[in-house]
Amino acid sequence: MHLSPEIRAGLKVGFPLVPATLLGGISFGVLAQPVMGSIAPVVMSLFVFSGAAQFAALTVLATGGGALAAILAGMLLNARWLPMGLAIGPFLKGGPLRRSVESLAIVDASFALASRGDGTYDRERLIGSTAPQFVAWSAGTLLGVLGGSLLGDPKALGLDAMFPAFFAVLLFSELRDRVRITAAALGAGIAFLLMPFTPAGIPVVAAACAALIGLKQVRRVAA
Repeated sequence: MHLSPEIRAGLKVGFPLVPATLLGGISFGVLAQPVMGSIAPVVMSLFVFSGAAQFAALTVLATGGGALAAILAGMLLNARWLPMGLAIGPFLKGGPLRRSVESLAIVDASFALASRGDGTYDRERLIGSTAPQFVAWSAGTLLGVLGGSLLGDPKALGLDAMFPAFFAVLLFSELRDRVRITAAALGAGIAFLLMPFTPAGIPVVAAACAALIGLKQVRRVAA
């Protein structure tokens, strides 16, 4: 199968994320199996493919919440993809159906990797970098479900610290100019302010609004 140079470039930058993504999937599988059974966690990873949303839904279920509350928790966290979709949508191809399918490749890491740094995005780099992460997350969930009893408590292995460290690295790589640094600082401030008083997910969505201060820069590039 022929792959464009941009897709291959996306695969190249996506593969280094595989170990962390695989471990995250294993962690989710280990924690989810006692709560959701052996099949549902794997199906969820295949069709939802969002670590933050899946862990949020799992937390609700593990504390006695119902399926509707778990779904709403996951949807709330995934609302952060709305501004990402608005940003990257103009660079996807085809009509509404094709663009909707291509938008499934939007995940946090790939969104950052697809950025050209000037307010534009490379759709093929987005798709290429997401592919290995999807495989790693789904495979990790399966391994966690099947071998969870052998691993013990994921927190004892330090797997709970992996996601904060992972996103901290992504953030550091994006802090290239004053606008981005200001957006990051503002987003952190919003999140820390809201965390003690609002349900899980609200701080993430509200913090994402800080990215709107970059709209002026994007408009200048478009002009």
